[in-house]
Amino acid sequence: MRYLTLIASLMCMALSVSAAKADRRVAFVVGNGSYKAVAQLPNPPIDAKAMAATLRNVGFEVIEGSNLTRDQMTEKLLDFGRKAQGSDVAVFYYAGHGIAVGGSNYLLPVDADIKSEMDVKLGAAINIDLTLEQTMGDAKVKLVFLDACRDNPFAAKIKSNSATRSVNVQSGLAEMKSGEGTLIAFATGPGQTALDGQEGNNSPFTRALIDNITKPGVEIQQAMTSVRAQVNEETRKGQLPWGHTNLIGAVYLNQAPTTQVANAAPTAAGIVPATASSSDGVELEYWRSVKESNKPEELNAYLSAYPNGQFKALAMARLAAIKSGPSTATRTLNAGIDPATFTDDSTQLTEDQIGLDKGQRRDVQRRLTGLGFDTKVTGAFSDDTRSVLKRWQAARGYPSTGYLNKLQHKALLSEIVASAPATASEESAKPARRAPSQAQSAPAQHRNNGGGDAGAAFVGGVVGGMMGGMFRR
Repeated sequence: MRYLTLIASLMCMALSVSAAKADRRVAFVVGNGSYKAVAQLPNPPIDAKAMAATLRNVGFEVIEGSNLTRDQMTEKLLDFGRKAQGSDVAVFYYAGHGIAVGGSNYLLPVDADIKSEMDVKLGAAINIDLTLEQTMGDAKVKLVFLDACRDNPFAAKIKSNSATRSVNVQSGLAEMKSGEGTLIAFATGPGQTALDGQEGNNSPFTRALIDNITKPGVEIQQAMTSVRAQVNEETRKGQLPWGHTNLIGAVYLNQAPTTQVANAAPTAAGIVPATASSSDGVELEYWRSVKESNKPEELNAYLSAYPNGQFKALAMARLAAIKSGPSTATRTLNAGIDPATFTDDSTQLTEDQIGLDKGQRRDVQRRLTGLGFDTKVTGAFSDDTRSVLKRWQAARGYPSTGYLNKLQHKALLSEIVASAPATASEESAKPARRAPSQAQSAPAQHRNNGGGDAGAAFVGGVVGGMMGGMFRR
């Protein structure tokens, strides 16, 4: 009987892993900066590249482009529209020039040369409302991020060529309303202009998006609250992102919560109906979002929200550890390490800036395994590797995010690896010997998004082998 129960449990695990990967996520990410008729913007292509990498890391298929002409943007939009049909989550991100004419918003391709309102409305610019309706209309969740609230570079020309009648040409973008299941976020408020940031870096708005929207266990509206606070602080209250939402449930881009009401069917794409989470579930997700933080203010915010919460003792212990600093053992281990390694945050962007190729990623995984932080050597940083990186960072006293920055990577390379870990080929050749210990020691990984296809293959292999053994008997 126990044998059959184990088989049933493993089959359920396999189905759970498959379901976690079954949702379809599609994103349109474009940054236009090399304009031909007006001043160029240096940062939008950099913003788009960083955003595309961030979304790919949480399972999005990304239709990406930089410095696109009208025809090229149309081609990308058609591709996005086809792939976004029936998707669970569709994301539309644009950085570059955008204009508001007559109360409607338009995106500008790099070959736009607008002299009048007629040029705008006859196709030289791309109408945002129509574009979103045509490309994302039937997606279950629609997230729109517009880092395009800059000065209208064609405003003077449009006004001068409309002398015979009044035409409404404004700075920034006009207010937009979101339909059901939609969140729209602007870099700043309606009619206001946003900062492009220092040349060669991300804009404040895009940097805040990258830092917050894919944090594990953080719901998208909670993430946008953090985005607004970060931009407001970074620009010294000079810019405050604005948005409008009609989401009808909680949306998670990374590690959707597993706490649901009894007998409630799990939903795809990390979407949880608003009625599906109890108050305990909300607290659990709040704690997950801050439990590995090295910022006292975030832990204190949890204690303020839940003064008698179930994780109060853990939060206070974490605060005490931050106050006392890294342990003596950690300081000894990291002797000679740049002090900034203990304070500088790491994100997908900082990791992309290192430029690790597949071989270098394998080297990181081998070193982690050799240091006792066992992970698969695949050359791809899966959710499992991210979890291992967090444990390594926490053990060393570094900000624990699951991503690397240059200082942390340098510190890892400086550590002496006690024994040579298995190579990727050696590991792939021995899945049967490794699989049982993984299933026994970390079953929770197969219930989260981190299991992936490898988790499904492992469970399927175990179930297949056991079923085969039964039939042979």
